[in-house]
Parts: sequence; C-alpha cells; structure tokens
Amino acid sequence: MIVKTPILPERVRKVPQSFSWIDHRLIRDGYIEHCSHTAGFLYLFLVCVGDDKGLSYYGEHSLMKKLSMDESVFEKARSDLVRMGLLAWQAPLYQVLSLEPLEKSWRNGTSMMLGDILKSAMEAAHD
Repeated sequence: MIVKTPILPERVRKVPQSFSWIDHRLIRDGYIEHCSHTAGFLYLFLVCVGDDKGLSYYGEHSLMKKLSMDESVFEKARSDLVRMGLLAWQAPLYQVLSLEPLEKSWRNGTSMMLGDILKSAMEAAHD
C-alpha cells in the first residue's frame, strides 16, 4: 500500500463552512470525457458557487464575464451540460444535478433508439 504524505503539511486543505464538492463519478463514469473545456469550466464554476442543492442564480452576463466566454461559446457549453444531464437551467436559475449512471452506448459515443433505451431500462429494473 502506498503511504501518501503531504508535500506541504502546513497547507493541507480543510473543509470550510461554505463547501462544495465534485463527485468522483464525473471522472469514473466518463462524464468528463464528453465535456469540452468550456463546458467543464462552466460546470466547475457552477459547482463552486452553488448552494447545498446545487442551485445558483448567477446571470448569463456575469458568468460570461467571469469565465471570459462570448455568448455563443457560453450557450454551447451550457447546452452541452444540459444535454449530458449534468445541469438544469431555467432562467435565471441553474442547478448542478446529481450524477446518474451513463448508458454504455452514450459513453462510447454511439446512439440508441429511444425504444431500445426504454427496453434496456425496463430490463434493468426487473433484474
């Protein structure tokens, strides 16, 4: 077993009262592999500013300014996160969503017919 020792023990992170987290499943389940850099950056920012339910009221223009994104890049990043099931958005509210297991076909970049997805979900529910 590898014993990990902090390089700078005086700088070990401590959990502050105002705390957010990034779920390891973002990497383990393959979400991050399907994020553009801009989508990942937006996701990280919204995780950091969200409350305990993942909610944030940051306005579009504030987000674009803080992240140095123009409108088209920002809208693409936001729509990618919504499509991937990482983010819900209903102006002016953003919600970072809980991570749900990805379908293997989605992780591999292949497409499935809706009927096949529903059939697969029903079979999994009965197992």
